[in-house]
Amino acid sequence: MEADIIAAFRQGVAGIVSFGIAGGLAPNLSTGAIVVAQSVLSKGERHPCDPNWLERLRHRLPTAAHADIFGVDAPLADPRRKASLGTETGAVAVDMESHIVARLAARHGVPFAAVRIISDPVERSLPPAALVGMRSDGKADIPAVLLSLWRKPRQLPPLVRTALDARLAFASLKQCRPSLGDDFCFYA
Repeated sequence: MEADIIAAFRQGVAGIVSFGIAGGLAPNLSTGAIVVAQSVLSKGERHPCDPNWLERLRHRLPTAAHADIFGVDAPLADPRRKASLGTETGAVAVDMESHIVARLAARHGVPFAAVRIISDPVERSLPPAALVGMRSDGKADIPAVLLSLWRKPRQLPPLVRTALDARLAFASLKQCRPSLGDDFCFYA
């Protein structure tokens, strides 16, 4: 992912948006809730999103929560850890990409924003099969999921719930995309 972003900067992109799903850190955000990041936090860093883009996003996505999100390098599966991170940082969502985008955008002097949809709310845990099924390229590792299910079949109901939550989150992501317009609302 980093190499692709750097290549895009070298080709002259004017800005970058982290657009995808996230875990919830706040109890008031359910599956499908839209979050527009005010800032992206990670490991003692704070990267504010571009204020002009935030203003446009506020108008285009009026139902979105506007708050900080937190970037991590590995998924947070435990509801207590998610709730604790939300309390400690004030962030309402957590993902594994936005902090990378924010750091690279800052390094290259390029504006950025982040729009995320809650997939797993703060109170929901992720089963081991969901975690082993996440490949670094974003695709599912089906053999790893099946092996995990074979070893621990009781995780099937929570895995199905996780899949349904993800489906709802991706549907919400798809629904909010047209609201941003062809120019992704960032150019007048």
